[in-house]
Amino acid sequence: MIRVVLADDHGLMREGIKHILSQADDIKVHGEATDGFEVLSLVRKGGFDVLVMDLSMPGRSGMDLIKQITGEAPGVAVLILTMHDEDQYAARAIRLGAHGYITKESAGTELVNAIRKVHSGRPYISMGVAEQLAMDAMPNKHDMPHKSLTNREFEVFNLLVVGRSVTDIAETLHLSVKTISTHKAHILQKLETPSLAELVQYAIAHGLLEKFKP
Repeated sequence: MIRVVLADDHGLMREGIKHILSQADDIKVHGEATDGFEVLSLVRKGGFDVLVMDLSMPGRSGMDLIKQITGEAPGVAVLILTMHDEDQYAARAIRLGAHGYITKESAGTELVNAIRKVHSGRPYISMGVAEQLAMDAMPNKHDMPHKSLTNREFEVFNLLVVGRSVTDIAETLHLSVKTISTHKAHILQKLETPSLAELVQYAIAHGLLEKFKP
């Protein structure tokens, strides 16, 4: 039996996931978490095999969580289930230690198979993500400027380009306004965009404009 913990701050989403998993005889929902702190508490208690986790939850950055969980509990397979398109976060999540990445749009058809695969020790990623990882490993690669952003800067970048204010982002990520302002300045510098408007234009031009989370 594969014991699974579901981590998503939307109750309806967790209920939908549980309905999907109820159709699999070899998968059992062991626990649920609604924010990053609850995730860490369950990870430290142990007793489960696969963590199915959203990237956008209150309490802790999804990327920070991946790194900490894989460091503290290497026996737990981390499967990211998120609304974020693969182009935004998949390769970054895998590099930090996630074992798989699927979007919520494909959960109905892919989730059970993805859980089984990461539980067996194999990664669950698309060909596109595999290609991104391979390109990243190649010497003398010519990356787009946004690839130089740190994971936290990339998270702030995605929130800025959908219209979130610095204050709002600080509250969401549980960081100070000064810290977010510093990240914003670094982002503008690295992407060579002197204004927020040009930052949005960059995101649109490179297909990086995030969707608002429902």
